[in-house]
Amino acid sequence: MSAKKQHNGSADEVEAAFYDAISRGDLDSLMALWAEDEEIVCVHPNSSRLIGHAEIRASWETIFENGSVHIHIRQLHALHNLLTAVHNVIEEFHQKDAIDQDVHIIATNIYVKTPRGWRIAAHHASVASGQAPLDSFKASVLH
Repeated sequence: MSAKKQHNGSADEVEAAFYDAISRGDLDSLMALWAEDEEIVCVHPNSSRLIGHAEIRASWETIFENGSVHIHIRQLHALHNLLTAVHNVIEEFHQKDAIDQDVHIIATNIYVKTPRGWRIAAHHASVASGQAPLDSFKASVLH
């Protein structure tokens, strides 16, 4: 996907493009998905808060020095309105040569509707120990 491609579709499409860019180690495509606002925020697991394009770009550049990262979304809980979308996801994370561990990552991705389409305003990921929880929200829905 070209870094110049417009994402005028849904927040879901931007999220898919975000994780695709991460899996390919494509820094330009990844950064093209962020809002133009300098108040954008990114928190990687066990890391400090990064604010603005320069800090966020530098962090992903460091991450990609070791190659791409493979993240699979196991669960999604989404809240949408006309101008914002908040996605809380449980990520399954795989590194090269990593031994399976009893941890999972919980991430919150916030998207805003801009004149250029949906963009990422914040990404906050944390490591959680233990088994990933069951998706109790979906399990409790009656048809």
